[in-house]
Amino acid sequence: MTLSTLFKGLGLALAIFMTAAAGAQEMSFEDWADGFRQRLAEHGAEPATIAIMMDGLEPDSRIIDRDRSQPEFVRPVWVYLNGAASDARTQNGLSAQARHREALDQVEAQFGVDADILTAIWGLESAYGVIMGDFDIVRSLATLAWEGRRRQFAENQLLAVADMLERGYADRDQLLGSWAGAMGQTQFIPTTYLERAVDVHGDGHRDIWTTEADALGSAANLLARAGWETDAPVVTEVTLPETFDFAGWEERDRRAVSAWALDGVRPAQGEWSPDDLYRPARIVLPSGAQGPAFMAFSNFDTLMRYNNSTAYALGVSYLAKRLGGLDALPDGWPEDNPPISRSQSRELQQTLTDLGHDTRGVDGIFGANSRRALKSFQAANGMTPDGYAGQLTYEAVMARAR
Repeated sequence: MTLSTLFKGLGLALAIFMTAAAGAQEMSFEDWADGFRQRLAEHGAEPATIAIMMDGLEPDSRIIDRDRSQPEFVRPVWVYLNGAASDARTQNGLSAQARHREALDQVEAQFGVDADILTAIWGLESAYGVIMGDFDIVRSLATLAWEGRRRQFAENQLLAVADMLERGYADRDQLLGSWAGAMGQTQFIPTTYLERAVDVHGDGHRDIWTTEADALGSAANLLARAGWETDAPVVTEVTLPETFDFAGWEERDRRAVSAWALDGVRPAQGEWSPDDLYRPARIVLPSGAQGPAFMAFSNFDTLMRYNNSTAYALGVSYLAKRLGGLDALPDGWPEDNPPISRSQSRELQQTLTDLGHDTRGVDGIFGANSRRALKSFQAANGMTPDGYAGQLTYEAVMARAR
């Protein structure tokens, strides 16, 4: 669909939006496109490649809207986990495994990544190849580059697209995916595709769109290159002793499991295996001290190289566990103490700083510095210093400020 067609369909409102957007970018889309054509040529792209990427290209207002909008409310990790490892997704995953067992076995043997983990990634990224996105990623990335906030990222991806086309890895009409430029059954951005996609199928193409073996093999190659340990654990639910040192605990701190065990940390079920006692791991409390606790091993951190989210890594891990026969997901979540919204996070950061617990910035993103500041407040006010920005802690901080 061309921009002129969009104008006819959406009328003056869209015309006003695009005019305002162009002003915000301080250049027209045409000026950006002319400049990027030159950059493609300097990159070494052939004129024919530049033409099929750039001729007739127009921005997509939906991309700017999605890029600029952040959800106000943060989904609780237990809601995410229940969806990620739901009964339906588990059953669909088992069916997908049955249909593609040969490919999964081949990929697992070649790369050493567990087939259930690969299936879980496949399920979360594209619903086992059913939902891969229908945005033209060239148009999406060009829009992001013109908009400017993520220009370097988007232009680097477009240069990678040119390389993909010239090496014969994809046809122009294959380049469909998410609004942010991720493609295929395992949702690779173009630079990751060039670096990590593989041809498991053996037909000379790295086909992550229609060839399951290539898609799964590419995901396995990404994990293997990121340090995946074959036949090693990913994450285990644990119980913490009543004497657990929350004040001294940091989520990124890694210690041997044997050291955690000496402090009274135990698996929620069973006992530590002799091999696990020597492995480094860290304690993760995604909903604070009142929710379930997890021991995250190095493979958990490797999953976060795929998607830098604790909730995502838990979702992949527990969907894989369910594919392997686990019946129940972790429970005991503090549903009366959900995570706060982004605007509340900004308010909490500012209030903590005003109270003398410096968060080193007010951006609505509750990272390590904000958690340390919150732990300091909690310790000073007789609360468990877990650093969890839940509704109850938010109310306590606001009450103290008043």
